[in-house]
Amino acid sequence: MNGSFDVLIVGVGGQGTILASNVLGEACLIENKPVRAAETHGMAQRGGSVESHVRVGCEFGPLISPGTADLILAFDMLEALRASHFLKEGGLIIASLQLIVPVSVYMKKLDPPTIQSIRNALMGKDAIFIDAEECAVRAGSPLTTNMVIIGAASPLIPLSLSSLKKAVAKRVPAKTLEINDRAFEIGREEYLKAKS
Repeated sequence: MNGSFDVLIVGVGGQGTILASNVLGEACLIENKPVRAAETHGMAQRGGSVESHVRVGCEFGPLISPGTADLILAFDMLEALRASHFLKEGGLIIASLQLIVPVSVYMKKLDPPTIQSIRNALMGKDAIFIDAEECAVRAGSPLTTNMVIIGAASPLIPLSLSSLKKAVAKRVPAKTLEINDRAFEIGREEYLKAKS
């Protein structure tokens, strides 16, 4: 790999974006690969936008510039749209079909966006949409949507499957490891199905 492989992880507070970035960072440490990461949090702990920049193989600077991300992992459709300007040509968005509409939309009496309207707005971008919430429930907990998306991204990220799995084991509570591991595997299967 020449240069860095840049992954932008986006969602809203409470969806596990920071845990997902920590898993990628941990996998880099396991492989002794340079990594730089940075996080930005929304105004609210739960419900505010959260962005995690992870630059695998990067030695300088943690922030991904607009138009340079190799991969965007979105835990929410609206956040996928907001972050889409970061994607480079030839990059990929993997997005959960979950949609959390900000309260301000209703307060201003605006028409809320729909999943279809966001998909239409993302036309022209290479994107895969996964019902991560349904996959997480299938794995055993709706709280594992972040691991579903990390699993879906695992064939693309220049880190071994073994390192990613070890990183999950190191970063999630031991009592939830089995469910998180299952969510990771289901996400990986969903990506491979979508690409076949």
